[in-house]
Amino acid sequence: MMHMADGPDATLDPADWTQLRALGHQILDDMFDHLEGIRARPVWQQMPDAARDSLRTPLPRAPGSLADAYRSLQDNVIPYTVGNPHPGFMGWVHGAGTPVGIVAEMIAGALNANVGGRNQAPVEVERQVSQWMAALFGFPATARGVFVTGTSIANFMGVVVARTQALGRDVRAHGLAAHAGLRAYASAEAHGCIAKAMDMAGFGSAALRTVRVDAAGRMDMQDLAAQVDADRRNGLRPFLVVASAGTVNTGAIDPLATLADFTRAQGMWLHVDGAYGALGMLAPDVAPLLDGIARADSLAFDFHKWGQVPYDAGYFLARDGAHMLDAFAAPAAYLQRASTGLAAGTAWPCDVGPDLSRGFRALKTWLTFQVYGADAIGRSISATCALARYLAERVAAEPSLELVAPVTLNIVCFRYVCADPERVNREIVLALYDEGRVAPSATTLYGRYAIRAAIVNHRTCRADIDALVEAVLRAGRRLS
Repeated sequence: MMHMADGPDATLDPADWTQLRALGHQILDDMFDHLEGIRARPVWQQMPDAARDSLRTPLPRAPGSLADAYRSLQDNVIPYTVGNPHPGFMGWVHGAGTPVGIVAEMIAGALNANVGGRNQAPVEVERQVSQWMAALFGFPATARGVFVTGTSIANFMGVVVARTQALGRDVRAHGLAAHAGLRAYASAEAHGCIAKAMDMAGFGSAALRTVRVDAAGRMDMQDLAAQVDADRRNGLRPFLVVASAGTVNTGAIDPLATLADFTRAQGMWLHVDGAYGALGMLAPDVAPLLDGIARADSLAFDFHKWGQVPYDAGYFLARDGAHMLDAFAAPAAYLQRASTGLAAGTAWPCDVGPDLSRGFRALKTWLTFQVYGADAIGRSISATCALARYLAERVAAEPSLELVAPVTLNIVCFRYVCADPERVNREIVLALYDEGRVAPSATTLYGRYAIRAAIVNHRTCRADIDALVEAVLRAGRRLS
């Protein structure tokens, strides 16, 4: 039994590195086994009361055993996660992770680098990822990117940077009291984090105008133009359009090139929420659908979705990094830069984003691209879209099933056709969760409840799509 050293002045290193090393190797092997044998387990299973109760004990005061704690994780935590590494997981747009990601997280944990800044290699690793992304999206040399927890925070950054660009740096000191007339615009299919970002940035969610969408779920340009014109005539100031590159419901892509023309003519900032769809630039058959993304002023997306990097690895990219400095740089005396040594360097990551304390998120993204290569990630993206088309074909071929929305990328919304579709389709989804073979989610589109399959996992194959269709048909016949 390996225990942590104790005593009033004791280090937190182990008393016996040999025992820790042996257990560490076992845990790493167990995690590789977890991924290798993932098909043998259910996608998801209900957490029993005993497991929940085990996680409601008081704060431990005395030293414990890592072996005992790991055994508790094996019994009470590891079997009861959301299940997104499983090939049958099609519930939400969650990436599956990779074995390389496990190794990257281990290395990052050992280095324990605070990548807020300073003269260190992890900052250079993050800068290299920034250069890669600027080139991928066709942004100029002035572009700058920064890692954050996820697209929700990256979209918030987009609102803050657009606000500072519109009003100048003084808004950071004096606030929005004198600027109540600013308005932003996003489609009815935009993610809820956009309204939340407007709230957090001090505008209030009511300052976000909702633009209707067309039959394919894309922002309607006529409605956008009409709302912007009406706001201007009423003495308000339109300053921001948030476009979606892969909506959460159906994967629709707003008309990015047309929006770029419109925002330039209107003197507005164009921010693209590309949470998962933006990395379609890695796939030659998907990239043309993102035409115009290179003209965005800023872009938010996640490596932990289509990029298959372990959670969390969100990203914000601006075509001119100077705007990020305007919005976030606030050097304090204890962060003064030096010309040489550990405190050397300019424009640290903490100067271009909201976080001072930052983990080495860049490492798992850097290592993923180094090991797999961008082309392989792009092929996995293409494969998920091909599986979505295959699922759409299976749905079209079944008289008892119908599509509820067009399939643009990798999300398929469909339902079982019966006399009581609302109840039956809702119960179908719950039944599939209990079975544990496949796990879609659900949504409501055009007033109709639909089963939603988001195919993001690089492990998913046609057999998993067939299993989904057969499970829906089987449950539908039983429940209707």
